[in-house]
Amino acid sequence: MSGVRVLVGTRKGAFILTSDASRKEWDVSGPHFAGWEIYHLKGSPADPNRIYASQSSGWFGQTMQRSDDGGKTWEPVGNQFAYDGTPGTHMWYDGTQHPWEFKRIWHLEPSLTDPDTVYAGAEDAALFRSTDGGQTWNELAGLREAKGHLWQPGAGGMCLHTIILDPVDPKRIFVAISAAGAFRSDDGGDTWLPINRGLRVDYELPDKASDVGHCVHNIAMHPSRPNTLFMQKHWDVMRTDNSGDSWEEVSGNLPSDFGFPIAVHAHEPETIYVVPIKSDSEHFPPDGKLRVYRSRSGGHEWEALTNGLPQSDCYVNILRDAMAVDKLDQCGIYFGTTGGQVYASSDAGDSWRAIVRDLPAVASIEVQTL
Repeated sequence: MSGVRVLVGTRKGAFILTSDASRKEWDVSGPHFAGWEIYHLKGSPADPNRIYASQSSGWFGQTMQRSDDGGKTWEPVGNQFAYDGTPGTHMWYDGTQHPWEFKRIWHLEPSLTDPDTVYAGAEDAALFRSTDGGQTWNELAGLREAKGHLWQPGAGGMCLHTIILDPVDPKRIFVAISAAGAFRSDDGGDTWLPINRGLRVDYELPDKASDVGHCVHNIAMHPSRPNTLFMQKHWDVMRTDNSGDSWEEVSGNLPSDFGFPIAVHAHEPETIYVVPIKSDSEHFPPDGKLRVYRSRSGGHEWEALTNGLPQSDCYVNILRDAMAVDKLDQCGIYFGTTGGQVYASSDAGDSWRAIVRDLPAVASIEVQTL
């Protein structure tokens, strides 16, 4: 393997960071789409030079972009996202019903085997799929049939922000929606099942046993164990070993179990990473100390990783899509902050350094191992 490519989406453009396998020196390309919000960009596992990007603006709306040369050049592709049929209504903040309205694409997930197939998670929450390289998009409308009328926006909107494709079973797809919960399809996206049993809701839901309405922030999977998922919830870090049929809390000794991203080590399926944030009203690290926490046992027992990270007067946030790992032998971990720093560790989290600073607020990080 020759190196890594880090794809950074920010509030004012996209940046591409590249390095060889030593990961000591980094070239920075960008900003691409300067001034636009880039919620997410991600490369195809089947063709690393194929990259998709979601470009959004409050003035000009949504534009989808595609690169076929590793991000050197880009072209706009299809941008027609229409809900299938008559979508009806969903729950609003005040408990009333509200019509579905497309606003933007939050997350892109290219197929594991076909560079022309890509999934897109939208706000208002819906899952779209393209099989022609992003030129046309069709909604997998069966998802909204999983009690969609009861889904309600989280603080950042009602977004489908996580899409996981099972590497063993091509018909199995997992998604997560704020603030509806996690869902699984076993038939390629035609029908969906809420998978939220065991998630605790102290404040959000009047019905504690409800199977929808849970504020899931992110989900991660190790490809060697597709039945095991790790979740960062609004509160609590959770895990399931049965594909979401039931969940258990593994927050253990974390200083706060509120946070947004969660990631799994590339070669150790029981090693997971989170970044605790003080609370849902104070979106900064506890005590002003930026700490990544690592568990080598799949949860419960956590250690703070601080070497190279600011340990005083640090009040940035790390958003849900802003952490990723590479697949080099010595696994690299990367995360971006709302202060515009991208931190990297080339030794699985033991030490960190900022590989770029002073970018716009980072919304997403993805890594390609080349």
